This record gives sequence, structure tokens and C-alpha cells, in this order.
Amino acid sequence: MGRAFEYRKARKMKRWGQMAKTFTRIGKDIVIAVKNGGPDPDTNGRLRAIIQNAKAANMPKDNVDRAIKKASSKEQEDYKEIVYEAYAPHGIALVIETATDNHNRTVANVRSYLNKLGGSLGTQGMLDFLFDRKSVFRIPAEGIDQEELELELIDVGGDEIEFDDELDQFVIYGEFTAFGAIQKFLEEKGYEIKQAEFERIPNDYKELTDEQVADVEKLIERIEEDDDVQTVYHNMK
Repeated sequence: MGRAFEYRKARKMKRWGQMAKTFTRIGKDIVIAVKNGGPDPDTNGRLRAIIQNAKAANMPKDNVDRAIKKASSKEQEDYKEIVYEAYAPHGIALVIETATDNHNRTVANVRSYLNKLGGSLGTQGMLDFLFDRKSVFRIPAEGIDQEELELELIDVGGDEIEFDDELDQFVIYGEFTAFGAIQKFLEEKGYEIKQAEFERIPNDYKELTDEQVADVEKLIERIEEDDDVQTVYHNMK
């Protein structure tokens, strides 16, 4: 079948792997949201947002329903959200968000990946000055006046709006503590929330050569493969 087939097969397997990882991450998000706010999305805004994210990721509804039911059971283990701060090769800052039921396992794994691939684990809070934690929402842009929406969002903690021309969506950034207020505003106005998440936005980026970028990406990919890791943020341009 030749090299072209093998290449397509490898790409397909990687895509399936990424999808499975995304579903695992959303499943853990559901568990944490249910444990904190209950299984009813009508009264649990965070769970409501995660369900919307699951739809955007094409996660089957049955999977979501099972995750909510499992999260409500006594058999479901609790996940603790732990953030690790580190440096990758060439001075790139990393913030690694995890959801784990075994802190010792997770920190040992993360330290191992860093040590093997030229990084180093740091101390909590050392990168606070490099990243701003934000509430981020995505809504369809059609029929919406950007300037008017931006003015309305100021009152509920919104910072700025960017237009994503590739997806024809507005990306709304707001204060970390304003997540609930922004979500409520958008829902009451009847806007369709395509995605709602917390993100860490770098306030400064570092430019690297292609070879250096490859070094950093190799480390990030290895960290992201770990089942306990939810998201890895970096300040690489």
C-alpha cells in the first residue's frame, strides 16, 4: 500500500487519539463540575458550559449522560485539580493543568517528561507574571454588532472581543472571576455559546528557531499524552 497509505493511517490514528484524549478531558471536567455543583445543568452553569463544549467536540450525548450519571455515584473517585509550572527547553514557560486522583503519580510523571526532554519543574506561582487567567467564550458572529456587544459586556466583566474569521465566531475574553456573569448575560440575550472555557493567555511571547520549536513541541506532546494532564499552556510564539 506504500508510504502514502502509512502516512494517512498515522494521521488518522493521531486524530483518533486526540479525540479520545479530548473526551477523557471533558469527562473529568464533568466529574469535577458535578461534584462541585450537582448533576443538573439547569442549576449548574459550569456543567452547562462543559456540555456545550462536549457538543462542539462532537462527543456523543450518550457519553455525556453516562459521565454525569457516573459522576453522581459514590463509586466515582474525586479528581483534584493541580497546576504545575515549568520551563521547557530554550526558556519557554509551561503551565500544566492536571486533574488527578493520585498526586504522587502525576508529579512523578510530569517531572520525568521534563527531565528527559530538557525541561525543569518549577515552583507554584513563579509564572503568574507571564500568564493572565481569563474566561473565554465563543459565539457565532452572524447578525451581531461587535462594538455594541463589547460595550454591553464591560458591565459583566468582559475585556475584549476578537473576530475569528476562519470559524466566523466572536471570541470573548473576560476576567477569570466573571465567568458566571458573562455566561448568564450571553444566555439571557439568546446567544448560542459554542464554547466556554478558562484559558491562560501569555502576556509575552518568545520567538524560537524551527529546530528549537521542534524541541519544545516534542516535550509538550509528551506531556499532553499523559491521562492526568488536561491542558498545557506555553508562551512560544
